[in-house]
Amino acid sequence: MLLLLAITPSAQAQWVVTDPTNLAQSIVNSAQEIVQTSTTASNVLNNFKEVQKVYKQGKEYYDKLRAVNNLIKDARKVQLTVLMVGDISEMYVQNFGKMMGDPNFSSQELTAIAFGYSQLLNESTELLKELKQIVNASTLSLNDKERIDIVERVYKEVRAYYNLVRYYTNKNISVSFIRAKKQNDTARVLELYGTAEQKYW
Repeated sequence: MLLLLAITPSAQAQWVVTDPTNLAQSIVNSAQEIVQTSTTASNVLNNFKEVQKVYKQGKEYYDKLRAVNNLIKDARKVQLTVLMVGDISEMYVQNFGKMMGDPNFSSQELTAIAFGYSQLLNESTELLKELKQIVNASTLSLNDKERIDIVERVYKEVRAYYNLVRYYTNKNISVSFIRAKKQNDTARVLELYGTAEQKYW
């Protein structure tokens, strides 16, 4: 799917072994399924259980694609773009899973937080679809510079969403921390989200 630039012969062998075309398509499918699941489950708990299931099923694709490390520069940029969408999925699943067990959030707030994650993931997934299109027959007229420009732009936009998801996560955790501080219960929040040395909100 995303083989849009030439790959060195040694890299080709690696790609044959790991089948990155199918891995990239599987990552797109997995992210889309997470978004769909996030909006169709009957309640937040059932919703998140299904999201976790989809994420676990798709995680092997991210891990395999991450293991490909001998690509030329521009193909590497495509790989990193795809992996950032995987990282967004991971931030959603891991952090929201902790928030589900955090009494500082109401059920209505958790619903809103989950919706925010799914929207950000959806926007990132849409950008991956754009990468797919540049290798379609209809776009073969693109020259190398045009392809590289598209890769660069999509990479930057996905990177912006990745940073936004980090910020979104940190702000939500900071809300819990502030509420816990008012209740003199910060130790529990630090244990849930990380120690004082590890905290990042």
